Amino acid sequence: MSLPSKVRIIDVGPRDGLQNEKQMVPAAVKIELVQKLQEAGLKEIEVTSYVSPKWVPQMADNHAVMSGIRRSKAVRYSVLTPNRRGFLDAEADKPDEIVVFGAASEAFSHRNINCSIAESIERFAPVVEAAKAAGIAVRGAMSCTVGCPYEGDIAPSKVDYLAGLMKGIGVERVDVADTIGVGTPGKVQKAIEATLKHFDVDHVSGHFHDTYGQALANTYAAMELGVWNFQSSVSGLGGCPYAKGATGNVATEDVVFMLNGLGIETGIDLDRLVDAGKFISDHLGRKPQSLAAVAILNKRAG
Repeated sequence: MSLPSKVRIIDVGPRDGLQNEKQMVPAAVKIELVQKLQEAGLKEIEVTSYVSPKWVPQMADNHAVMSGIRRSKAVRYSVLTPNRRGFLDAEADKPDEIVVFGAASEAFSHRNINCSIAESIERFAPVVEAAKAAGIAVRGAMSCTVGCPYEGDIAPSKVDYLAGLMKGIGVERVDVADTIGVGTPGKVQKAIEATLKHFDVDHVSGHFHDTYGQALANTYAAMELGVWNFQSSVSGLGGCPYAKGATGNVATEDVVFMLNGLGIETGIDLDRLVDAGKFISDHLGRKPQSLAAVAILNKRAG
């Protein structure tokens, strides 16, 4: 199959990226990051989560962030909701989409949320129902679709099982996530093919971490199957708290640089995106984790 002519990117930096940071990031900085991302042309941004502050203190300011962002009608703002309580809190802040989650690994599910895969999806069923009744879109994040820190390689049949459960409770689109960044192109394609048994290609997105430097290759492999929705994180923010050594999401700047080179439309201004990455990296006291951003910043300095 030929590559898609356009790609839509969901930047997950403000939520998935920042949630693992040990230093607390002020709400004002998160709000400014969202603003800079939408000014760069991002049309979908994962802003925050409604998890108990006991477990994820970084996201305790969810209401302040959602209330403070300057919304654009052209942008879809999504939030993570772990349960019905989280959804009720999120609903008051009027997100465009909520994200529910499940793992393709039983061991990861038990370690992460202390229940089986089937039980986790059963818990989300009333959340999905309530969201759809409120006119809020629902996305399902499928973690560990190619590898797990506890089980090792994940068979495509397990991804097939999880995608079927997600479809069964009314999830509208799903993310095929290589949570710990161990995937390679062939394995990623098998995970996507398993997902395509339940969701059409327009409702499947790729979410790849770059632990072993394979995220861009995996993005290309997904595009070969027609996938044109992807998640990435500005400046490569993020990681996995349940997998020692797993690094961040693939950097949005690196994905956009590759897509620009392929002549694939994204609607994103790379220079403004680099500025957004530098903004949050400066606040965190480190250099951007994006190779493209570092090269562009060095060129500017020179």
